[in-house]
Amino acid sequence: MKKYISIKFLLILIALGLITTSCVDEKQWDADQVPAPPVLTNGNADFSTYVAVGNSLTAGFTDGALFIAAQDHSIPKILADKFANAGGGNFTIPYMNDNIGGMLFGGNVFQNPRLYFNGSGPAVLPATPTTVLAPNPGPYNNMGVPGAKSFHLLANGYGNITNVPLGLANPYFARMASSANASVLEDAVAMNPTFFSLWIGANDVLVYAADGGAGTNQTGNSDTSTYASNDITDPNVFAFAYNTFVSQLTANGAKGVVLNIPYVNSLPYFTTVPYNPVPLDAASVAQLNGAFATYNGGVQQALAYLVTNNVIPQAVADAEMAKRNITFVEGNNPVTIVDDYLMDLTAFGIPNYRMATADDYIILKAKDFIGTTVGGNPQYVNGVSVPLEDKWVLSKDEVTEVKTATDAYNTTIEALATANDLAFVDVNTTMQDLANGGLQFDEFTMTNQYLFGNTFSLDGVHPTARGNAYIANKILMAIDATYGSNFVASKNLNKAVDFTTLYPANL
Repeated sequence: MKKYISIKFLLILIALGLITTSCVDEKQWDADQVPAPPVLTNGNADFSTYVAVGNSLTAGFTDGALFIAAQDHSIPKILADKFANAGGGNFTIPYMNDNIGGMLFGGNVFQNPRLYFNGSGPAVLPATPTTVLAPNPGPYNNMGVPGAKSFHLLANGYGNITNVPLGLANPYFARMASSANASVLEDAVAMNPTFFSLWIGANDVLVYAADGGAGTNQTGNSDTSTYASNDITDPNVFAFAYNTFVSQLTANGAKGVVLNIPYVNSLPYFTTVPYNPVPLDAASVAQLNGAFATYNGGVQQALAYLVTNNVIPQAVADAEMAKRNITFVEGNNPVTIVDDYLMDLTAFGIPNYRMATADDYIILKAKDFIGTTVGGNPQYVNGVSVPLEDKWVLSKDEVTEVKTATDAYNTTIEALATANDLAFVDVNTTMQDLANGGLQFDEFTMTNQYLFGNTFSLDGVHPTARGNAYIANKILMAIDATYGSNFVASKNLNKAVDFTTLYPANL
């Protein structure tokens, strides 16, 4: 009996061993059968001389400054590292001298150091820049020039260092220009690129928006010599410039990728500060409503006069009164603002005041201004009893102007991409998706949330290194689709975990 049990037990062990062996062999067989990814190929694109043309988004500007680590994590550098595995050549960059950011000119700080996260929010790095504004001519593969608008890339002398203090030249291009009279496009074309990326046009609307629409919409005016730095570029000027870029960059058969312009209200610079950040108690409400009663009454009387004299119909007067009525309640209240798009009642001594709505965007730098007092007088509170000036708010009408111009630019970009068989990346849609629930990048959710959304740096406009890597992946996908390369299939996309979102102070 014991012998029978031992043999049976042995058979059971053998059976279990066979089962275990079978499982191991099956797993091993499965692993052997998983095909290795294909070898990376460049399709019909030639990456041997890659040149990137654009503005701060191309240069790698991050956290309000340009510095070495940010330049090393710029979109073009991330792309060039991938291109190197598919025949790409050397990629030169006009490096800054440090990781402080900023520049010195004439011994003085001309551009401020970068921002860093001090535990509670962004702060300017307490250090002195070591990069001196002086010519350091290339040639460079990264021709991203912070601050450049579309037509600036065509301007000879845009890098003339003697004109920088006059605001007639760009300090970043002054460092990298081949000569004082060179243009950005001339220097880019002189590299004889076999492949290029072009991302330009954001500043043609962004500077206007970032100044709260304080500039002028120059649509219809083709004379750029009359433009201020914070104006919207005429779409026809943009179209001429962009057509020139594409025709010259492709003249020798180069292929490339172009990116369109995102709506500014998808950026945290415009979405972080709420339109209604003013908490009030009953006593404050009563005091403020009393103070604005004269204004509300004056508006009503002026509109009634215009109706009585058949200047405007009653319906128009009612709509205008609804816009202008300033009444506070207990709890959170909208900020008060100046809005020059309101009906002009200055002949009656009535200023253009109203309360902000959800269709207005309070710019990021207003967060430290709202609630401050004028001259230390507690009765004069900015954004409450003293309406915010235009420069602090991108109003609903200004948003429309910016979107209209952006749409015109993007129509030009996509049409020229199609006509010239260029890869095209719809960054505008991507940014809107980030703002509306977010997008997945490996194990991370990318959103437009300020500070903690993974995508945008501390300046609220420029991407983090991880944000750049995400956009670079979008570019690689577009290149695959257009030129038959296989960055995706060969598993040559960027991994989110390899790219940071916040640079430390002691970088």
